[in-house]
Amino acid sequence: QVPLVESGGGLVQPGGSLRLSCAASGRVSPADPMGWYRQPPGEEERFLVARVFGDGRTDYVDSVKGRFTVSRDNRKNMVYLQMNSLRLEDTAVYYCYYLSDQHYWGQGTQVTVSS
Repeated sequence: QVPLVESGGGLVQPGGSLRLSCAASGRVSPADPMGWYRQPPGEEERFLVARVFGDGRTDYVDSVKGRFTVSRDNRKNMVYLQMNSLRLEDTAVYYCYYLSDQHYWGQGTQVTVSS
């Protein structure tokens, strides 16, 4: 088991910034990918937002490129998502994930972008 705990969500105005953090514990390997999904209101599915691989490569969905930055601290087993220039459509529950033998998920943190 790999428990994941997110923090940092909240309410922000369009154009604002938020930083999400996720702490992993248990059997965590720096070689395995970690990242973030989100589930917008009314959607049943979660969608990949950003991820960082064991070799440091990052990957982003097109809609957040240039605005979001995913990073990782392997010494602390932490993954972060810096979100800048937030838009109304970024409103969602954001889930941290860790992928090894299976997907492990955090409990989710709400991000609301509203004026």
